[in-house]
Amino acid sequence: MTGILAAEQLLNGLQLGILLFLVSAGLTLVFGVMRIVNLAHASFYMLGAYFAVTFTNWTGSLLAGIVLATAAAAAAGVAVERVVVARLYRREPLDQLLATFGLVLFFDALAPLLWGHAGLTLPLPPGLSGSVPVLPGLAYPIWRLVILASGVAVAVLLAILVARTRAGMWMRAGASDPDTAEAMGVNLPLLFTGVFALGAALAGLAGVLTAPLMTVRTGMGNDILVLAFVVVVVG
Repeated sequence: MTGILAAEQLLNGLQLGILLFLVSAGLTLVFGVMRIVNLAHASFYMLGAYFAVTFTNWTGSLLAGIVLATAAAAAAGVAVERVVVARLYRREPLDQLLATFGLVLFFDALAPLLWGHAGLTLPLPPGLSGSVPVLPGLAYPIWRLVILASGVAVAVLLAILVARTRAGMWMRAGASDPDTAEAMGVNLPLLFTGVFALGAALAGLAGVLTAPLMTVRTGMGNDILVLAFVVVVVG
C-alpha cells in the first residue's frame, strides 16, 4: 500500500510540475526576450480557466473549449501588450512591477463583472472523467494523465520552436542583443507582441487544464504565480 501511495503522489507531483512548467515557460519567454517582470501573468491563467468554462458551455465540446480558450488568452495577451506593456520597455523595473500589478487588480475586478462572484466548474465528458490502471493496484484519473501528456507535447513543441525555426532564431537574437537584432531587420515590436501572446497562451492553457480539477474563481492564479517565479529563479 505504501508503494502505491508513493507512486500516486509522484504522479500528482509530476502533474503539478507540468502546470508550473506551462506558467513558468511563459514567464521565462517574456522576461528573457522583453526584460519585463510580468506580475499579470497569473491573470491569463485565470482567464484561460474562465474562457474554458464559457466556450465549452457555448460549443458543447471540451476540445473546442480548450482551443478557443487558449486562443482567447493569447488574444488578451496581444491586447495587454499593445495597450500597456509596450509603454514599459524603456521604463524602470519598479514601473513595470507597479503597472503589471495594476493589471492583476484590473482583471481580478473584471472577472466577477463578466462571470459573477460564484465559483464555476467545468465538468469532464464521460470518456475523460474516469480512471485507468497505470500500475497494479493503482488507477489514476484520465484527465491528470491528459495534463501530463499535454505538458510533454508543449515542451517538445517549444523546444522545436526556439531551436529550429526562424521565429525561434528571432527570439534568441532579441533576447541576447535586441539593438543588433533590430539593425539586422528583426521587427522587434511584432516579435515582442508574439512572444507576449505565446506566454499568455501558455498560462491560459495551464488554466484550461486546471479548470476541471478545481473551482474557477477570481484570483485563482495568484498562488501558482508565486510557485512559478520560484521555478524561474531556480531554473
